[in-house]
Amino acid sequence: VSDFFFPGMGGVEAHIYMLSQCLIKRKHKVIVISRAYGNRTGVRYMTNGLKVYYIPLAVFQLPSGRVSFPTLFGSFPVFRNIVLRERVQIVHGHQACSSLSHECMMHGKSMGLKVCFTDHSLMGLADASSIHVNKILQFSLRCVDHCICVSHISKENLVLRAGLNAAKVSVIPNAVDASILTPNPRKRSPDRITIVIMSRLVYRKGTVLLVEVLPEILKRHSNVDVIIGGDGPDRQMIEEMIDKYQLSGRIQMLGFVLPAKVRDVLVQGHIFLNCSLTEAFCIAILEAASCGLLVVSTNVGGVPEVLPGDMVVLADPVTSSLIAALDKAITQVPFVNPDRLHEGVANMYSWHNVASRTDKVYDCLLRAVPNQSGPVTLLDRYKILYQTGAVFGKLLCIMVTVDALLFSLLCWFFPESQIDIAPDFNYEHYAMEKVTPSRFGGELSSSVGRSEPSPGEEVGVDPDLHEFKSLSGGGLLDSDEDFDDFEIT
Repeated sequence: VSDFFFPGMGGVEAHIYMLSQCLIKRKHKVIVISRAYGNRTGVRYMTNGLKVYYIPLAVFQLPSGRVSFPTLFGSFPVFRNIVLRERVQIVHGHQACSSLSHECMMHGKSMGLKVCFTDHSLMGLADASSIHVNKILQFSLRCVDHCICVSHISKENLVLRAGLNAAKVSVIPNAVDASILTPNPRKRSPDRITIVIMSRLVYRKGTVLLVEVLPEILKRHSNVDVIIGGDGPDRQMIEEMIDKYQLSGRIQMLGFVLPAKVRDVLVQGHIFLNCSLTEAFCIAILEAASCGLLVVSTNVGGVPEVLPGDMVVLADPVTSSLIAALDKAITQVPFVNPDRLHEGVANMYSWHNVASRTDKVYDCLLRAVPNQSGPVTLLDRYKILYQTGAVFGKLLCIMVTVDALLFSLLCWFFPESQIDIAPDFNYEHYAMEKVTPSRFGGELSSSVGRSEPSPGEEVGVDPDLHEFKSLSGGGLLDSDEDFDDFEIT
């Protein structure tokens, strides 16, 4: 569960998708619950039968992105329906800034499910927004069964912010698909050195450092060019810097880059520059190293844990240190072997390894003796939450009481026996055969095996996310009858 999922773009979205795909291949049933994105609502199927529920919720803007408006209990009826339909055993929330994940983890505990949480970001302890989020974490995570962080520094940060027992927090790093991110030195300029920057253009990604570092580096090295991919509110700041120093011929602004095109941009470069002011892990430097680029990065957060010293040049998050690190990297470029960098990343990081370690966490949760993994009864939750503060603790106890009462009312008015069980996707059949969709309320259109649509209905295929959906009534492949008729192999 998370507010951050495709078609939104970012590290959390990619992590959830890749982890889900690998867990499906390990014969788990995985569904994703996220907020609606525009007109993308309802149920969608993605690659390998990954089922995604896009819940129509009001959203608002945070620095980390758009998230659903907190309703506390408003999403409980829909969440309970999904959990019962899909026979969910474990609720896994992602990202501290996702209000939907916190709500669903609370509801999951009220329903007696096992609950896990993964934190993807570092946050402070003193500023107003961090204090607010940390208070939410103290309520939300005190009662979860286990937490996962993407780096050791992230674990320390989360334990301090949420007041957790360190024994309940595991470290499982991110990964990349190295089989896709392969180097191609022929795409590089033979007589010039190219620095590539791929990130959201926001303050946290160090745009204030970028506008000071690039003019000085281009002034010192006449054979250096820059490619900047990404978009964000600080893009205007970079464009003003280009105009001020007349660097339009040496700095190329690409704007937003589709994930499928990221490798095509990275392989054009020799050096990858990351100026982030805070990072829990930073998948971007892994992707760059996998494509054969020497990485220059700020020494913040979990970045020092990601790559060994011979694959990255670290610098303090100040202008002078970054300029010195780039000067050093430029002199090392002729001696860098792209294939060796790629092999190093491929040997160190794998999504299948991430899924295997996450699988062990799930297995421990399901086999845990009651009261050893997390609170089971409502009284157990009271004991834990009451200790969070003289006033705050009492408010939390009231909140979980209301949640438990709401769950009882839902069970009374909408008994479990009246909720249909959703059919499981036959992944083994899908993996063995080619994609041969046969029938969905009739035959499919010519692009997928039918010459003309049946009267009153148009059926389409979304090639980006491999979704099969009915476009006539907005309905989706989500009933026993339709599932049997529509063969996805």
